[in-house]
Amino acid sequence: MQKEKSGPFQDTKEITEDLKELILYNDDVNTFDFVIETLVEVCQHDPLQAEQCAMVVHFNGKCAVKTGSLTELKPRKQEMTNRKLTVSIN
Repeated sequence: MQKEKSGPFQDTKEITEDLKELILYNDDVNTFDFVIETLVEVCQHDPLQAEQCAMVVHFNGKCAVKTGSLTELKPRKQEMTNRKLTVSIN
């Protein structure tokens, strides 16, 4: 006999499995200002958050800049790709 799920945490595993990360990678082409501007416009970062992400990308080579569903992240990835930034969804 299968145990039925109950309680406030019943869907937690399903929700976290659906979450993806939009990863921004470092390049030697785009300026800090351009990357910051893009993060503000495309990912709705505030300027300080965008600057911090740009620094992480610069020093670590990549940074998760947005977490969400695949449906939410796909258009952001496309827009960032259109702006010649290197991004992936993991």
